[in-house]
Amino acid sequence: MISTADFRNGMALLLDGNLYTIVEFQHVKPGKGVAFVRTRLKNVKTGAVTEKTFRSGEKIEDVRLERREMQYLYRHDETFYLMDTETYDQISLSADQVKDHALFLKENEVVTVLVADGEPMGMELPFFVTLRVVQTDPGLRGDTATGGSKPAVLETGGTVQVPLFLGGGGMIKVDTRTGTYVERVL
Repeated sequence: MISTADFRNGMALLLDGNLYTIVEFQHVKPGKGVAFVRTRLKNVKTGAVTEKTFRSGEKIEDVRLERREMQYLYRHDETFYLMDTETYDQISLSADQVKDHALFLKENEVVTVLVADGEPMGMELPFFVTLRVVQTDPGLRGDTATGGSKPAVLETGGTVQVPLFLGGGGMIKVDTRTGTYVERVL
């Protein structure tokens, strides 16, 4: 059990049988009344972010959440297979655990897998990945970097909006947190 005074960003908590990580927290001491802690919590399984307020000094059950570097190997149906880069053990994650990360996950990519009590709970991608554009509408004469955007299909099957001047076959950097185009990579 931990106290609200021990809260840190990224810490894992067990609330109502669900595993959450602390996205951000704030200690609030009003001029009148009892101090409290306002938090934003992310459900590890669903990815949903909720806000919860705790009384100052309240005890909550914490969970030891490990982050392990693993290499994504391949996908078979709705199962994703990964290998621990240190022990070479292989694990599998369901499509529910991978969620939208599958749109930016390519083979041999190193990702962070969240493990609680020896069981994989989910994964985190690097903030930025470099992917190849496999299909997009052709650019026309006069298209500029500030003139709009068009959809582009990536090598992983995901789709992002790219500037009009970008053609197929090029490499781009994508922000995995927002799923947006960042820049062209030469």
